[in-house]
Amino acid sequence: MLLTNYQTDSFYDEMFSEEGGIRQSYHILKSRIEGMDDKELLKRKASAEKALLSLGITFNVYGDEEEEERIMPFDIIPRIVTSFEWKKMEEGLKQRIRALNLFIQDIYGDEKIIKDGVIPAEIVYSSSGYLKECKGIKPPKGIWIHITGTDLVRDGDGQMLVLEDNLRCPSGVSYVLENREVMKKTFPELFASLSVRPIYDYPIRLRGMLEHLSDKPNPNIGVLTPGIYNSAYYEHSFLASRMGVPLVEGTDLTVRDDKLYMRTTKGLKQVDVLYRRIDDTFMDPKAFRKDSLLGVPGIFEVFKKGNVALANAPGTGVADDKVIYSYVPDFIKYYLGEDPIIPNVPTYLCSREKDLKYVCENIGNLVVKAANGAGGYGMIIGPVASEKEKEEFVEKVKADPRNYIAQPVLSLSRIPTLIEDKLEGRHVDLRPFILYGEEIYVMPGGLTRVALRRGSLVVNSSQGGGSKDTWVMG
Repeated sequence: MLLTNYQTDSFYDEMFSEEGGIRQSYHILKSRIEGMDDKELLKRKASAEKALLSLGITFNVYGDEEEEERIMPFDIIPRIVTSFEWKKMEEGLKQRIRALNLFIQDIYGDEKIIKDGVIPAEIVYSSSGYLKECKGIKPPKGIWIHITGTDLVRDGDGQMLVLEDNLRCPSGVSYVLENREVMKKTFPELFASLSVRPIYDYPIRLRGMLEHLSDKPNPNIGVLTPGIYNSAYYEHSFLASRMGVPLVEGTDLTVRDDKLYMRTTKGLKQVDVLYRRIDDTFMDPKAFRKDSLLGVPGIFEVFKKGNVALANAPGTGVADDKVIYSYVPDFIKYYLGEDPIIPNVPTYLCSREKDLKYVCENIGNLVVKAANGAGGYGMIIGPVASEKEKEEFVEKVKADPRNYIAQPVLSLSRIPTLIEDKLEGRHVDLRPFILYGEEIYVMPGGLTRVALRRGSLVVNSSQGGGSKDTWVMG
């Protein structure tokens, strides 16, 4: 039996309690696994991988000459979240998105939060995500953040914490939707016996949110992709197809008379709403990076004049800055008058002299990250780094303290994961997806990313991570 010799070790395990008992939400899953012989479970794993392979769910790894395009590894043991747990997560995420939207609106508007001393002006203005060109802009319906993927982790005590926010071009939702379809075929009897909340309607809700941004009754919508070589191109194509809207590149669009048009076989067609999957500064060579070949010359001016809605709005990347992340609990208190429902991970700001001294002296016990790093790059995990790596990273931090933060090494929660022919605990995080339109909607579930390498805390697919389906109980 695969579960017989399973070890939780000293970590918080989401399936088993510290005493070795099964958590209530996993009872039926455990019974089902124990009702199969090992060969049957491995057969279902192989069948699920074959299904994903046939779907062509891939991502690109930049700088990997041997294998640029990869299939996302998938584990068939799901993560199960109780309705009670989910209710608190959902409320916390909605609270966070409201506060972040008000913060972005404020810093490009009256700057009250800066004037009131809640966050230093230099922290905001020095962020690579802050765009001075967005000053004074008012996006449609006052919404800046339309699609968010917020990364959550559970620590060694089982407490859920916010690890980081992803507001520019959050990716991964296509894996969530495809994983669910594969799991329905892998464990059909489990779906029949468990009340798992559905997620199939996400593309419908996404389209509805985009339509809400326009005052036209049937607005023309497009998904803007950088092209086939982008790491998330599969997802861009997937979402456009599921929403029933065109997938376009910069060369498919043109600006005429302060309006945005799409080139079609029947001539030019005005675009009212554009879901962009391209970073801010590559969006318009006239307004930002002059060397960008991916964007649309003049599109930013069209947006400023209110003739096209862009999701997410330009300038939202300022809240992806990990230094600004550390102030989000203050934003929640300042704008909403509430305490955070989901707290941040304790964070040291290297721009503070006291914190910098502590980080440099204790780097061996910390995770140190670049303020705008992503994908598991630009960071060091002190306990597993060599002395030379730690020394070199300290010098990087000292040379540019504003752009580094540090956090304690968390004992991330683990979930049983099928590794070759046995079940072993692997560390996980969770990325729920949130849509902000007429109301805020949190997809019930999200992308559970799993660190497949033994002992690894890095869950990113580019660093050898995989994914699991996330089941929220009804």
